[in-house]
Parts: sequence; C-alpha cells; structure tokens
Amino acid sequence: MPQMMPMEWMILYTVFLTSFMMFNIMNYFNQPPTAKTTDKATIITNKVNWKW
Repeated sequence: MPQMMPMEWMILYTVFLTSFMMFNIMNYFNQPPTAKTTDKATIITNKVNWKW
C-alpha cells in the first residue's frame, strides 16, 4: 500500500476532527433542558406587631 502524501494526511485529519467536533457540539446542544422544580420551600415567619 503506497504512502499518502502529507497534505492528504492533513486534509484527512481536518475532516475527521471537524466531523468529531460537530458531532459532539450537536449532541451537547441536543439535550433538553431539565425541568425546574416548582416546589418552593415556604419560610415560616412569626410576625409580631410591636406596640411602641
């Protein structure tokens, strides 16, 4: 099998690198956002009316 020219290796590397990066970027942004919980913890406060 003959050796490929160095320029062909560079083109092959860039093609695989760009396809790998695009695949990872698409998978990263394809994730649906997680639903935020609507359960809010209520803070119990004792309201005191001060008579000054």
